[in-house]
Amino acid sequence: MSKRVSAKHKLDRRMGENIWGRPKSPVNKREYGPGQHGQRRKGKLSDFGVQLRAKQKLKGYYASIGEKQFYAIYVEAARLKGDTGANLIGLLERRLDAVVYRAKFVPTVFAARQFVSHGHVKVNGRRVNVPSYQVKVGDVIEVKDASKQMALVMEAAASGERDVPDYLEVDGHKLTAKFARVPELNEVPYPVVMEPNLVVEYYSR
Repeated sequence: MSKRVSAKHKLDRRMGENIWGRPKSPVNKREYGPGQHGQRRKGKLSDFGVQLRAKQKLKGYYASIGEKQFYAIYVEAARLKGDTGANLIGLLERRLDAVVYRAKFVPTVFAARQFVSHGHVKVNGRRVNVPSYQVKVGDVIEVKDASKQMALVMEAAASGERDVPDYLEVDGHKLTAKFARVPELNEVPYPVVMEPNLVVEYYSR
């Protein structure tokens, strides 16, 4: 097992939730946390602890974005007009790796980051290899012709684990996706409850 997968599974158990909604999550077998003290009864979290947990869960969901990068996304969300929490979700869902994952081009968001980094994706006909690239409304994202027969891509296309959300217009045969609109929080198909308002509280302390 790679270090990345191990850390991913550990996050599931630390949160006590199946964050990505995958059948192989260890939470499905063991609800207690990882490590030798994982089965100890947990005390009630402070307000700070609740906010920190919400931040870790949201940050971890998007392939464990680094703290510096995640904070930069929060700062941009706060700068935009409207609700900061809603803006935060909108910016996260506009990441190219998130769009590739939502479109079911690959099976996991971790695979999406690597898939984009390795140059398998084009935006409006131009190759983009930056996972954090911000997709705009109307952009067309596609898998390169040479990459369409990869086992990873075929596995994701055949999977019935999740559905494509309404804010993407996906052609599963051509492996193209149009980013139709920036979603609201209740439109994003998170397997668990995400609380961006608590993330905003955490950073605005």
